Amino acid sequence: MRLFLKNNIQMAQEIRNIAIIAHVDHGKTTTVDKILHQTNQFRDNQAAGELILDNNDLERERGITIVSKNVSVNYKDVKINIIDTPGHADFGGEVERVLKMADGVLLLVDAFEGPMPQTRFVTSKALALGLKPIVVINKVDKENCRPEEIHEMIFDLFFALDATEDQLDFPVIYGSSKQGWMSTDWKTPTTDFTALLDAILQYIPAAPFNEGTLQMQVTSLDYSSFVGRIAIGRVSRGTIKENQPVTLAKRDGTMVKGRVKELHTFEGLGRKKTNEVQSGDICAVVGLDGFEIGDTICDFENPEALPGIQIDEPTMNMLFTINNSPFFGKEGKFVTSRHIRERLMKEIEKNLALKVEDTDSPDAFLVYGRGILHLSVLIETMRREGYELQVGQPRVIIKEIDDIKNEPIETLIVDVPAELSGKVIELATQRKGELTVMEPKGDLQHLEFNIPSRGIIGLRNQVLTATAGEAIMNHRFRAFEPWKGEISGRNMGVLVSMETGPATPYALDKLQDRGTFFVDPGEEIYEGQVLGEHIRENDLVINVVKAKQMTNFRAAGKDDSAKLPPARKFSLEEALEYIQGDEYVEVTPRSQRIRKIVLTESERRRLANPALAGMKV
Repeated sequence: MRLFLKNNIQMAQEIRNIAIIAHVDHGKTTTVDKILHQTNQFRDNQAAGELILDNNDLERERGITIVSKNVSVNYKDVKINIIDTPGHADFGGEVERVLKMADGVLLLVDAFEGPMPQTRFVTSKALALGLKPIVVINKVDKENCRPEEIHEMIFDLFFALDATEDQLDFPVIYGSSKQGWMSTDWKTPTTDFTALLDAILQYIPAAPFNEGTLQMQVTSLDYSSFVGRIAIGRVSRGTIKENQPVTLAKRDGTMVKGRVKELHTFEGLGRKKTNEVQSGDICAVVGLDGFEIGDTICDFENPEALPGIQIDEPTMNMLFTINNSPFFGKEGKFVTSRHIRERLMKEIEKNLALKVEDTDSPDAFLVYGRGILHLSVLIETMRREGYELQVGQPRVIIKEIDDIKNEPIETLIVDVPAELSGKVIELATQRKGELTVMEPKGDLQHLEFNIPSRGIIGLRNQVLTATAGEAIMNHRFRAFEPWKGEISGRNMGVLVSMETGPATPYALDKLQDRGTFFVDPGEEIYEGQVLGEHIRENDLVINVVKAKQMTNFRAAGKDDSAKLPPARKFSLEEALEYIQGDEYVEVTPRSQRIRKIVLTESERRRLANPALAGMKV
């Protein structure tokens, strides 16, 4: 087989296409960094830094990969195309499509944590596509690592996922990406990544050269302000040339004629212009219009489309609407419904796991995604681009199957100190979670639950509070199952502003006994804004704009500044998990506020009272 291939590709370089898959934070991007360094992708005087591929601000701040990246290195005259994939379950749509470009996978597993929920998810996708795995047990420099045990756990995982005999016979490389070494034996550290690169050449099959008419599936998109949209994918059959007339076979079955203007292959961190790309290599095509992910670029005369890309369905939706608060337009450049709609339509072109639907209102859109993180990354990206918007409470998608109401169920995994495990079990079971696994893992207790997606919304905050931040939570979608019954939401009411203006230290100080505040003194607030959490179950309308009345009878030292505890600040995901059905999160380039949908108290009361609801005020 190998000889046949080599005879066919004498004119081209041997190619290996590999995807790096792993759970979030197991060291994928760091591993790619070190491979780039080892294969001399940087000049000696060039400061490369760390996490080179996480190139947008949001990825760097959060320390996670959101969009998959392509790089290419040369090692022993073999071209290795490396695809760095996201590790988080919410970006599974991204992982699924890029695996189509690979012939093998590097499965990275933490030497202490072992296979995690996302490891299972991405591994099942890779094994189902028939890809050859190389297992890399990373972070063996950790004090409490257990490489042999992890090796057995990975074998059990592969077996459970119906791996073939060839896939079960996987090579294992040990090492520490951070320290920059890989070895076949974890007890004998080396000084570089040679062991891993040699394993790639030895075990990953060379990209086959398939003769015949052109076939290339678009698996990623890029955009350049100079040339417009760029299609990225792997040439599955034949060759693609510059200026070649081609047919674009779209997912809906229509055929569009076009011409390739430019071709680029990946080299190091950049791209190199070329005249011809043969099957097996990954390239970027410039010049075609109207393509989407999953379309096939094929022969002009005899077009043959490849099977479409199947993506798991969304499990959650959220209402996106224009910012109509009293402070709208103060910070953002894009504030109208047209702006928001155009931005969402642009996003669904490259984010396959996302769906957008119009609502009865021209100002509001229903956006479907894979989870809160998936949607919050989109909101955060829009905010940074200068958009102002409001988002409603996340809601899970309900399906009718055989006239029975079904909801998404997730596998929740929590690693927590043993003495605190009781609190976590109590919180999860209150939200209809069923404990399925409970076992020790080093000095932690490992818990697994089957829990409705609704139950996970807002659970993270509660668990972290109950465990003083010690718990590690992960979850992944399992299946749609019959409705589990009602789950109680937030058990405390909120403090709502009755006035617009700056919050005064005097008023905040006097109202401290009413609850916990989310705003600082001097912060501009408006009527209907949620200012804090009430100590009771009902909402309380308060005036924090009120200033101290000046009198002639002031003693020295009486007006010392009030001692106020720091305000509680939410991240975007925490705010989305916190709000109820009658609240919005207002997101602008520099601010984030929680507010009531109906701002005035009299209007909220009228709507809450059925007898008054029909009356005109």
